[in-house]
Amino acid sequence: MGKAKQGQSKRAQDAPPDAASGAPSGAGRGKVLGVGGIFFRSADPARLGDWYAAHLGFDVESWGDTRGTSFRPAGLPETAFTVWSAFSAGTAYFGNSTQSYMINLVVDDLDAALANVAAGGATVLEEREEHDFGRFGWFIDPDGHRVELWEPPPADQAQST
Repeated sequence: MGKAKQGQSKRAQDAPPDAASGAPSGAGRGKVLGVGGIFFRSADPARLGDWYAAHLGFDVESWGDTRGTSFRPAGLPETAFTVWSAFSAGTAYFGNSTQSYMINLVVDDLDAALANVAAGGATVLEEREEHDFGRFGWFIDPDGHRVELWEPPPADQAQST
């Protein structure tokens, strides 16, 4: 991540003017209001769902032949937000060059979450990042996906964007 303006996250700095408020920019209807889901393939959705439930506390449900959960905005820290970001095809940020996406999960305690996934057999990457908008760490899940964990700062320590 590049250097951000003083007191402003790189992500917020690069966002359109109305993105921080959540208000759609421009006139009219038909604007995106947020991310409604993340959908991906797994060779064994039940096994992967069970692993995330056991090691990251997901409340995974069986939805026919898929497994999933939903996260309500009210359950997130007030300093959390959702980012949509297209990276260059050659980025090393996702790890393995065959991985075309990376999921970022909001956690309440980065160190505890990384310990939990390590106990579940995940490869925890040593790299950590700390920014005014939170702490980040990464692991490789049982399907081989690099996953980013984000612990937003407490509301009383968050800098305004």
